[in-house]
Amino acid sequence: MRKILTLAAIAMLAACGTTSESPSATPSGRQGFTAPDVPMLDKLGAGEGSVSILAWPGYAEDGSNDPKTDWVTPFEKQTGCQATVKTFGTSDEAVTLMKTGDYDVVSASGDASLRLIAAGDVAPVNTGLVQNYADVTGFLKDRPWNSVNGRMYGIPHGWGANLLMYRTDVVNPAPTSWSAVFTDAGRYKGKVTAYDSPIYIADAALFLKNTKPELGIKNPYALDDKQLRAAVDLLEAQKPNVSEYWSDYLKEVQSFSSGNSVIGTTWQVIVNTAAGEKAPVKAILPDEGSTGWSDTWMVAARSKHPNCAYQWLDWIVGPQANAQVAEYFGEAPANQKACALTVDKSFCETYHAGDAAYAEKIWYWNTPVPQCLDGRTDVKCTDYAAWTRAWTEIKG
Repeated sequence: MRKILTLAAIAMLAACGTTSESPSATPSGRQGFTAPDVPMLDKLGAGEGSVSILAWPGYAEDGSNDPKTDWVTPFEKQTGCQATVKTFGTSDEAVTLMKTGDYDVVSASGDASLRLIAAGDVAPVNTGLVQNYADVTGFLKDRPWNSVNGRMYGIPHGWGANLLMYRTDVVNPAPTSWSAVFTDAGRYKGKVTAYDSPIYIADAALFLKNTKPELGIKNPYALDDKQLRAAVDLLEAQKPNVSEYWSDYLKEVQSFSSGNSVIGTTWQVIVNTAAGEKAPVKAILPDEGSTGWSDTWMVAARSKHPNCAYQWLDWIVGPQANAQVAEYFGEAPANQKACALTVDKSFCETYHAGDAAYAEKIWYWNTPVPQCLDGRTDVKCTDYAAWTRAWTEIKG
């Protein structure tokens, strides 16, 4: 997964998918997913005095990177839970680290959360013990990537769309479709950027869903062998036009600022940073919609400090901390009250926080599993391991 600052074998899941073709209208109650029997905390006790946090860079800042950026120290002072923070660069790394049992909480993206649930590495979350959960935006709750059959496995944290950015002095006319980086990528040979992760296959699948209806793609994370092959073929055709596959957002900023790249997938924070450095860039949410992320704080099944873990969940989704993280990281906050506390008073408008219509256009990252997430039962879908092998093939 993507992430600000450093950026960044699936378990056999007993899952079947939903039937909805709307990217954000897939109630988990129709998933049919059978999760391992992991107990859920039923009441809070006294804090254990410490908590081990596994997080995307920028999610648990303690002032060590920037003395002015610190929401961990106030948490420690208020709760008495001393925090140890380890960051990771990819979802695959997070999944591997959680298997060690060394961490109490993890900030998981949708391409990791189901893997963690299926492996029994995270526990269901008792949302009644998280006071600030009530203020989390409704369309982020009880979703296929953070819940199973109506049972929440975490607390939504922040979200955003993968956008199409372009240099206005080179790309003309302005793009409106992902075709600019797929079927029309030859117009910008050697200057197209693409996100460096197997989950980027879903971007190609989403484009094919809209342009090749004969493939029958209903959900870009539910691809049978034929559909995956079509997405791989599209990405292999794109490759000669790619300047770089990026995961470090600063490198993409530099690439667009220098003109080495002129069009490609991006995040809003990259657009803001590049524009701030006077690069002539704009970004759009294309006509086909986009993929995106909705991150979830999850509690380890073997947490040694469950009470401090829950206190962290409540703190990090609280309006003040959630506002700080969102603004620092560059994403829409989950807590509706956070918008009143951002330094930039137009921040939530820029990031579409609380905008259900905008969120409806996003296919949030989810974990590909053999039991098709689009509800098909007559075929077997490809899992994340197959996507990883395909990504290796694409990049050569």
